Amino acid sequence: MASYVLVHGAWHGAWCWEKVVPLLEAEGHRVDAVDLPGHGSNPSDVAGMTLDAYGRAVAARVEAAGDRVVLVGHSMGGMAITQGAEHVPGRLAALVYVCAFLPAGGQSLLELADNDPDAQVLPNLETDEASGLCEVAPDARPMVFYGECAPEDAAAASARLVPESLAAFAAPAQVTDERAGSVRRIYVECVRDRAISIAKQREMEAARACERVLSIDTDHSPFFSRPEELAAHLLAV
Repeated sequence: MASYVLVHGAWHGAWCWEKVVPLLEAEGHRVDAVDLPGHGSNPSDVAGMTLDAYGRAVAARVEAAGDRVVLVGHSMGGMAITQGAEHVPGRLAALVYVCAFLPAGGQSLLELADNDPDAQVLPNLETDEASGLCEVAPDARPMVFYGECAPEDAAAASARLVPESLAAFAAPAQVTDERAGSVRRIYVECVRDRAISIAKQREMEAARACERVLSIDTDHSPFFSRPEELAAHLLAV
């Protein structure tokens, strides 16, 4: 039996894993899907929320899991799990990045997202500098995140998205090769992704030397569009 901790990406919540969790549990594993502060059922104020706060929240859930954990991050969740791994490297069996940002020490999400002309998040991003929040334009969400999903899943997910912290996007990962960098890394790339292009995913895979790279021919949300395939990849870890 393994323990999985699943971390959502920007704007989402633990609810995005609802089709994957039962597939992992059916194989006898323990699964904890996390709501980062200010998301889902976590009532914290997301305005000004930091990457450090996300990382500490993830580390606390890893500590609570008991066993060594397979820590999975989707999209911005890759930043959160990397930062979290700095606090608890000895508690981790692997870091799994699902079409996720994969930073080295000192790299921010905004730096990693730069020079990705095929990605559709930044062209459709609505920012409120005064509040420190941003969100993807509602009419663009199905195209950006859910292009291969069933229309009802895309509509339901789009309606549940919440604003995200600009500060978390801009913060560099404060991690070291000796701690977070020592945990084995596995990348699950999504070939039809329009939020983080496949070219950008492969650029990050190469830069951070992943032990294995697995591929799904789908969009940015394999937990809805290909849950069985995603679960099979996670079980193989």
